Amino acid sequence: MNDSVRDKTATLSSRERRASLARSGAPARRTRGGRVAVLVHDGVTPFELGIACDVFGDEWAEMFDIEWYRLAVCSLKPGPVRVQGGFRILTDHGAATVRSADTVIVLPTISVDQIPPEVPLLVRQARRRGARIVGLCTGTFALGEAGLLDGIRATTHWTETDELASRYPEVSVEPGVLFVDEDDVLTSAGSAASMDLCLHIVRKDYGSEVATQLARQLVVPPQREGGQAQFIEAPISELSDPDLFTEAMTWIQQHIDEPVSVEDLAARSAMSSRTFARRFHATRGTTPYQWLLRQRIALAQRLLESTDLPVDVVAQRSGFSTAANLRKHFGRVLKTSPLRYRQTFRVDLVVRSAAPHDDAASHRKDKRSLSDQG
Repeated sequence: MNDSVRDKTATLSSRERRASLARSGAPARRTRGGRVAVLVHDGVTPFELGIACDVFGDEWAEMFDIEWYRLAVCSLKPGPVRVQGGFRILTDHGAATVRSADTVIVLPTISVDQIPPEVPLLVRQARRRGARIVGLCTGTFALGEAGLLDGIRATTHWTETDELASRYPEVSVEPGVLFVDEDDVLTSAGSAASMDLCLHIVRKDYGSEVATQLARQLVVPPQREGGQAQFIEAPISELSDPDLFTEAMTWIQQHIDEPVSVEDLAARSAMSSRTFARRFHATRGTTPYQWLLRQRIALAQRLLESTDLPVDVVAQRSGFSTAANLRKHFGRVLKTSPLRYRQTFRVDLVVRSAAPHDDAASHRKDKRSLSDQG
C-alpha cells in the first residue's frame, strides 16, 4: 500500500461514487469555485503559496468526483519570480489571467514595502470586474492600497495590525481573529491562518462536508479554536491544547443533543458559573452560550448535508429540541433556513470518512436547554 500523507485508500473509488449517485438519482453538483489566480511576485513567502496550491489544486476533483477549482499561479508577467527563501519559480501566466479570474489570491511578503505598485492596481481591476479578492497574511496590505478595504473589516498578521490601521484609517482592523470574510473581500491573519481562510472559501463554495473531508486529507482541523475565531460557522472543531475547559468541552461534544446549562459546564470545570463564564470568554474569546450554539449549528449543517433525516430529527440530534428552534437559530446565524441549506449543500458524491461518526446520542426528554437561553 502506498504510504501517503493523504490516505486516499480510505475513500470510495470514483466508479463507486458514480454508481451510488446513479442509484440515488441525484444530479451532480457544479462548482461555484471557478478560476483561481494566485498572484506571485519577487519576495512573496512560499508557505502561503503552498497552502493556496494545495487547497485549490486540481487533484481534489478526482477524489471528490466533482468539478473543482481551476488554479493558475500568475506573476505580473510570465517568467521567473524570486520568492522568499532564495529560490525561483517559473510562472506560465501573467496579469491577463489575474484580470479574468473568479478568485484572486494575494500572497504575503516579509516586508509590506516589497509589494510592487502594480499589484494593487491589478487586484483593483480584477475586483472591478467582479472577482473575489483574498489577501493572505500581509497580502492584506495590497488590498488596502487598492482601496478595497475602505469601510469594511480586515485583518493581517498580529504584528502588522497597528501598521495596517495606521496606513489605512478607513479600514476596521480586527487584530484578534484568524480571518475576516466581507463577502467577496477576504483577509487572513498570519501563516497557518491562511489555511483556515482557504478552507473557509471551500466551505462557502462547496459546503461544510467537502471542507471537512478536505481538512482531513490535509491533516488539519476543519476549524481552529482561538481568539474571536471565524465569523462563519464551520463543522464541529477539534479541540486545541488542553486547558481548564477541555474536559467540559469534550463532554458537551459527546452529549450535544442533551439540555445543558452554564451551571452544568461550570460544575465540570470545578468553578462557579460566573467564574466559568468570565474565564471562558477570556481564553476562548466568546461566551459559553455562543460556543455551544456554534457547535450545534455546525452539527446541524453536517446532518442536513449528509443525511436524509427530517428537520425535526436534525433539530433533536443537534440539541435544538424542535424544528422551530433550529429554524430560528439557523436563520439568525446563517441567514437561511435548514431546508434551503440542505438544497444548496446536500452532498451525495462526497467521500465519507472510513471512521464511524458518533454525531449524536439517543433522543432524550426535552427541557429548556442552553441553546434557548439568551
